[in-house]
Amino acid sequence: MIKRALISVYDKEGIVEFAGFLKSIGVEIISTGGTLRHLKDNNIEAVDVEEITGFEEMLNGRVKTLHPKIHGGILARREDPSHMDTLKEKDIPLIDMVVVNLYPFFEKYKESISFEEKIEFIDIGGPTMLRSAAKNFKDVVVVTDKKDYEPIMEELKSEREVSYATRKILAGKVFNLTSAYDGAVSQFLLENEVDYPEYINLVYKKSKDLRYGENPHQSAAYYNALLEEGIMNNIEILNGKELSYNNIKDLDIAFKVVMEFEEPACCALKHNSPCGVALGKDTLESYNKAYSSDPTSIFGGIVAFNRTVDKSTAEKLNEIFLEVVIAPNFEEEALSTLCKKKNLRVIKCNTKPLNNKALVSVDGGLLIQEEDRDLIKSLEIVTKKSPTEQQLKDMTFGMKVAKYVKSNAIVVVRDGMTLGIGGGQVNRIWAAEEALQRGKEGLILASDGFFPFDDVVKEAAAHGIEAIVQPGGSIKDKDSIKACDDLGISMVFTGIRHFKH
Repeated sequence: MIKRALISVYDKEGIVEFAGFLKSIGVEIISTGGTLRHLKDNNIEAVDVEEITGFEEMLNGRVKTLHPKIHGGILARREDPSHMDTLKEKDIPLIDMVVVNLYPFFEKYKESISFEEKIEFIDIGGPTMLRSAAKNFKDVVVVTDKKDYEPIMEELKSEREVSYATRKILAGKVFNLTSAYDGAVSQFLLENEVDYPEYINLVYKKSKDLRYGENPHQSAAYYNALLEEGIMNNIEILNGKELSYNNIKDLDIAFKVVMEFEEPACCALKHNSPCGVALGKDTLESYNKAYSSDPTSIFGGIVAFNRTVDKSTAEKLNEIFLEVVIAPNFEEEALSTLCKKKNLRVIKCNTKPLNNKALVSVDGGLLIQEEDRDLIKSLEIVTKKSPTEQQLKDMTFGMKVAKYVKSNAIVVVRDGMTLGIGGGQVNRIWAAEEALQRGKEGLILASDGFFPFDDVVKEAAAHGIEAIVQPGGSIKDKDSIKACDDLGISMVFTGIRHFKH
């Protein structure tokens, strides 16, 4: 039976109603500071924690609940006679419910305030009370999520008690929260000091459950990073159905591709790999070029832009079935046009990619690495023939696309558009054959990795390729260079590879 509750909350939404209900069923309330004033202002009687401890809060509020008369009443095991005798001897009242939410460190972490100001938002007393109550959940109901107020009230109304199963879940939620909270503080203190700490704390909060994962038989959920900005933290869904697991993965890559470019760019993407990428004088030209790169694969895919979409582009987009269109903005007429397709997801995003680390789970572990930000270490012309200025531009364009194609990746381009993309093959010649077969009018070939043999050069020459860009670094580089010289092809080494597995 709940006879006494300690309430101390930073976020006071819903607390008056919850505390009022507790009072109505005969629960005595202990409270502190701003929460106490808020309850009294709303005509809810509460006992000041100072009356329990016999100590005024000190150190500007840093110490108020860190006291044996609080934690003794929370941690005492009711079935242990020695615990109960100690409480009686020390005149410590039992506390049967703890209602606490924490200082908003997650939010303050991202604000433009000083290091010292952020330190003051590290909650100490709150997590301590929560952990104490959660450890002793059999005897103490612990509440840290305001969404739990209503279910607890309903359970108390119908059962006059909070069940063991509910108490256990509430306790689990406490440690789920405090582990993330501690992770945020750890990241704050180690930031710019330690790249890969001894322990990794992922500070994410569930945004929503998804209908399913990659396939209908797989469950899934989406979590937002609490301490970092980025594409998915700044999207606005303007039209269409909820985003699916695959939609989220795909739009992330598609938008990253177009944000590589200063010029107006469009990326069509399918199954997490670009199928058409192009530059243009505006969104319409970039889309038309990207579409013509692969008019088959774009069907049912994702299309991303790095410029505001106008009406004429929207009308072209509506000619085929697409899952998602994402852009920094949409003209009013363009949005009206796209919204005629009620299921088309139209996404607005003004944020450049900001992630510094990429995470991949493996069975029993987690791989963490820096994001692949660098593009070219140096442009080294290694053949007798030098590329033209336009060819050098297309080489850079091709490498920007190759970064986002599954390795082995080969991209065939001409005049700022992809004509053939070969990716995910287990050897480079197959990827080259795939890309060259599609990119019949391509002039530039870009490769994410070096050539182990000269076969790619010979295949490229047979398809009219005039210039090649690749990382270099093979023990047989000389063979590929000689083949280029013999066939009149210019080749440039970048000194940096871009495997994407």
